[in-house]
Amino acid sequence: MSDIREFADKKIVVLAGPGESTNILFHALDAAFAVHRIIVETPVSQQQLLKRRAEKLGWATVAGQIAFKLLVAGPLGRKSQPRLRALRQEHGLNDKVLPANRTLHVDSVNSSACIAALQELQPDVVVVNGTRIIAKRVLTSIPCPFINTHAGITPRYRGVHGGYWALANDDAAHCGVSVHLVDAGIDTGGIISQALIHPTAADNFATYPLLQLIAGLPLLLDAVRAALTGTIQLRPSPAGESRLWSHPTLAQYLKNSVR
Repeated sequence: MSDIREFADKKIVVLAGPGESTNILFHALDAAFAVHRIIVETPVSQQQLLKRRAEKLGWATVAGQIAFKLLVAGPLGRKSQPRLRALRQEHGLNDKVLPANRTLHVDSVNSSACIAALQELQPDVVVVNGTRIIAKRVLTSIPCPFINTHAGITPRYRGVHGGYWALANDDAAHCGVSVHLVDAGIDTGGIISQALIHPTAADNFATYPLLQLIAGLPLLLDAVRAALTGTIQLRPSPAGESRLWSHPTLAQYLKNSVR
């Protein structure tokens, strides 16, 4: 249901990295509320990304992650294209490119240019998707909530591939998606809502993120509506250890598949 008329005087800004999920998220928000602007950052280069990851995890782990991407994730992604197309069609997802006349580009969400753009736009809510960790100076530069859709049940599955890791841990009860406020941590902000996904035999590592996005979009629309009316209510965190997860290595994936 569209809220465009009700919130015609409100400004929604999307702060995101480039990619299909950003396109889908933008069009869903735009259909409901009319997004004012999209600020898109330039992704970190693969070289920088691998270097930073190696500093945290070690080069042996990173080599295993690269092997997984080349030998498993890549082929699964190609093989799963029919399933991904079917899901997009079934749920009416719009993945068309972002409108150029409403899109601003910055080198980083943490740059002075991004802060200046946010301060000039003065949004009522900022929706985050697929960016690097946002610095506190950005989050405090404007007086409005930043809301993110995370592909995992926080705080048990922070980081990346939360759906996969939940299933790998035989923890289907926490295989899902979270919509939360953004703070300076990694997926540590207050939880607004959560939902589970239920993969079928047709699903795999390559399709879990789209299933999570599909489950998360209605939650995100509700969260934005609450933000615009000043009625956001946070829910308690699920019981269990808070843990930050990374990309699986080839050895981890093979071991989990066998188990």
